Amino acid sequence: MAVRATVSRFPMDQDAQESSGLPWGVTVTPFATKDENCQPPTYGSDGHLLPRCENCYAYFNTYCELDQWAWTCALCGTLNGLTSRAITRYSHPQSCAEMMSSFIDLELPIEGSEEEMMEARPVYVAAVDLSSSEEFLELTKSALQAALEALAPGALFGLATFSHKIGLYDVQGPISVVKNVFIPPDTEGTLPIELEDAMPLLQFLAPVDTCKDRITVALDTLRPTTAWERTTGAGQGLDGVLMGGRGFGVAMEALFKYLGSEYGNIFALARVFAFISGPPDYGAGQLDTRRYGEQYASKGEDADRALLPEQTPFYRDLAAVAVQAGVCVDIFAVTNEYTDLASLKFLSIESGGSLFLYSNTDDSTLPQDIYRMLSRPYAFGCILRLRTSSEFKPGHSYGHFFPDPQYENVQHIICCDSYATYVYDFDFASTDGFSRHASEQPVLQIAFQYTVVVPPEELSSSGLVSASGGKHALKRRLRIRTLQFGAARNVHELYDSVDSEAVLSVLVHKVILASLEQGVREGRMLLHDWLVILTAQYNDACKLVQFKNGSSVTGQIDVAFSQCPQLQPLPRLVFALLRNPLLRFHEEGVHPDYRIYLQCLFSALEPSSLHRAVYPVLMSYSTPDKQAYPRHSLSRAALITSGSPIFFLDAFTTLIVFYSSTADPALPFPPPQDCTGNLPVLLVATTIRVNQMVLRAVLLGVTVFSCYREST
Repeated sequence: MAVRATVSRFPMDQDAQESSGLPWGVTVTPFATKDENCQPPTYGSDGHLLPRCENCYAYFNTYCELDQWAWTCALCGTLNGLTSRAITRYSHPQSCAEMMSSFIDLELPIEGSEEEMMEARPVYVAAVDLSSSEEFLELTKSALQAALEALAPGALFGLATFSHKIGLYDVQGPISVVKNVFIPPDTEGTLPIELEDAMPLLQFLAPVDTCKDRITVALDTLRPTTAWERTTGAGQGLDGVLMGGRGFGVAMEALFKYLGSEYGNIFALARVFAFISGPPDYGAGQLDTRRYGEQYASKGEDADRALLPEQTPFYRDLAAVAVQAGVCVDIFAVTNEYTDLASLKFLSIESGGSLFLYSNTDDSTLPQDIYRMLSRPYAFGCILRLRTSSEFKPGHSYGHFFPDPQYENVQHIICCDSYATYVYDFDFASTDGFSRHASEQPVLQIAFQYTVVVPPEELSSSGLVSASGGKHALKRRLRIRTLQFGAARNVHELYDSVDSEAVLSVLVHKVILASLEQGVREGRMLLHDWLVILTAQYNDACKLVQFKNGSSVTGQIDVAFSQCPQLQPLPRLVFALLRNPLLRFHEEGVHPDYRIYLQCLFSALEPSSLHRAVYPVLMSYSTPDKQAYPRHSLSRAALITSGSPIFFLDAFTTLIVFYSSTADPALPFPPPQDCTGNLPVLLVATTIRVNQMVLRAVLLGVTVFSCYREST
């Protein structure tokens, strides 16, 4: 669990916080295997026996004062008694994780019988759009073949298709069989037959380890629906326009109901990969894409505001159905036409999934992305709770979760990988602020309860293999991180403790929220005004500008924060964010779907990755095996004056290797696979003349893996 605060020394009171001009909050990456200092948690068991405060319900931790019979809560100061079992337990402190570290991960008992605990086979379902092109299907086939390689043995896989009908594939026999269920064209229509009646679920879900070859054969049979099928199946749409027959909404709803019938029996979490090549335009959940066009110019509407909200709550409501069915949805959109991701995004982000967008099939990295996604460990059924000491409290929370309807500051996360990050900002509980006594410092505690699926090979050490009979098992765990912060005695200490990457994370979430509620223009103004206020407050605190007679100014305004190195990156980050497609205007050519994709991406990234996505890192190499300089400024002058022959640009979704014209021709091009200088092996290698600054490629906003050589 990595936790990064915008300031490592908290403001003393509300006046100090407001006068600094800085946001006050933290970023939390709960399922990260290590903390922000690369230290792992201390593991233990019996998490259900961990003492909790009777007043604030915080967990016992190393910052609590422990007596023989009682302990004092580090968050609220309440004196709590110890049970006889806890007294015996804490008489041997070296055997208790919570006595050894403030970062612990404890195993919890799982409710239910041992047999139910073992019925935890991972389930994956691919839903493929057949109202598409041959190129789209070839890319999807490659992606699913990569996914099959990443899936663990014992996983179950189902193949479904959708167009004007839903296709279910049975690949467990010698010959693949597909059963079709036709989708009614009207928005209120229901399927003529339940999917379970068309094909039993256990017949649809095939074991990957024994049916991988048959699944591959079934993928090769996928073909786009023909023009004749679309004409007869889809019929006429609005205003006599022929609809395309992409019944995505009905297909998703039917699949969730189909899978939900066995939720808790066959699986604990199912992941649906939805591959879509255009907007849903058939049956329930169809979207009217005519709202995207020239009408905003003629009506005087703000397209940057009008195209960001959802046009129908259908997919937000459908996400709730997915959650109830134990289904996480990942959407892979491969299209250059308006698909209204503003409406579709809720199906992925609120069910714990991801949203990917590719503008074409030629440059798409879909197979690599899905393999990388499935190779990462993930937790599900997560509950995240943040508690603070009594002087301050959580304000807003940001991220892909949904709040608990009953308890405050409790968030539910359906599926969480090791990079998913959430943001909280803080407010003071009163005007008193923090005490100036060192013994009463601000304390923050984050509790993360989650479930993981453990494969049979990892159960050998716990002695559960014989009981499981080679099956997967569920493990419920509780991860707790307790942190104590100092309070800044003055604004200079506050500025010296700034983490610019954490500040960027908080700013990005705030401007995304402002953009969604009030439009992109308002989001830009919020960011611009914040930097102006920060600059003014900094100059005032450092007494760099003095006023005489209320008007004349002596001294020069410092806009570069020259007296505070920790603040110096912020103007560049703000400038880069204003130049990013996330906050550029519709009339500048930013596609609304791409903006939505960036909102979903940026709001889930941990601070270092978000920094690279907003403001790329440029480094240089003397040879492919030897780094010359770890970071250059993003300027053409850096390329010319550094004297290094090889440059590497990391913009998170864009990776570029650039060989300058002064590079020794003997240097291998592209970099060899066995180079030891951390220079990545890239997928595309071309020799072209670069007439313009290579960094402009970052602004294209597409995933690029390229290697360039500048000709002399």
